[in-house]
Parts: sequence; C-alpha cells; structure tokens
Amino acid sequence: VDCSFSRGVCDWKQDTNDDFDWNPADRDRGDGYYMAVPAFVGHKKDMGRLKLLLTDLKPKSSYCLIFSYRLAGERVGKLRVFLTNKKTAPVWEENKGKDERWRTGKVEIFQGAETTSSITFESERGKGKTGEIGVDNVRLVSGLCPEE
Repeated sequence: VDCSFSRGVCDWKQDTNDDFDWNPADRDRGDGYYMAVPAFVGHKKDMGRLKLLLTDLKPKSSYCLIFSYRLAGERVGKLRVFLTNKKTAPVWEENKGKDERWRTGKVEIFQGAETTSSITFESERGKGKTGEIGVDNVRLVSGLCPEE
C-alpha cells in the first residue's frame, strides 16, 4: 500500500458513524494533497475516522506502517492509529506538536493467526480554534520497520 493522497484518496473510506470527515487539503508548495481535519471542525472530543481496508496481508508475517503527520496549533487534539485486531487501544497516539513541522510515525504490524483487516486514523477534536491535524504519505511495507 502506498498512498500520498496526491492522486485521490486510494482505498480510504470515511467512517459514517463518526462526527466529521477528513478532507483533502492543498500542500503549501502546491505539490499535491494530504488529508486533514481543521481545528475548528466539530465540538471538543468529536471524532473523525479514516479507514483503510486491507486485503491480502499474509498471516504470520510482519509489516511496517510508515506515515507523515502534523499536529499544528495549540490544543488541536489527538491523532491515533488503530488496527482492527486490537480495537480497544490505539497502537500509536500523538496529542501535541512541538511545532508546525511534519513528522514521521511508524507502527509495527505483526500478523498472528488473526490478520489485520484495516488501519484507522482517528482524529479527536481538542479545545483549540486554529491549526489542523494532517496525515500524508501512508505506506505499508513488508518486514520490520527500519531504524533511523
């Protein structure tokens, strides 16, 4: 899976049971798009979920989910990543950006007997009125996550 959102939203689906949608946003330099949730959308604690359905993941193998993310603005909210076979707790979470820069997130996905059938990016609205939560360049590669 390789999705930079510049050619559309790949196989991502908006969750219909959440409070708001993620939307494509223009990159500053005009080189494509990323998916974003502006800080002013919705009420505090509202959730927006973007789900990628996975097919063909081999059981008993490992994968690495690598993505770019940005939490810009004060008290903008939280960004979480959930895997289907671990519904209750996020496998990754970030709740504040030190600055407006894009950072890289990585999640190891180990396929046991149960295979992961989807990855969900969840945005939780914070108290802030400005800024946004953004996600881009989502890649799922075979094998363990590379060290820096």
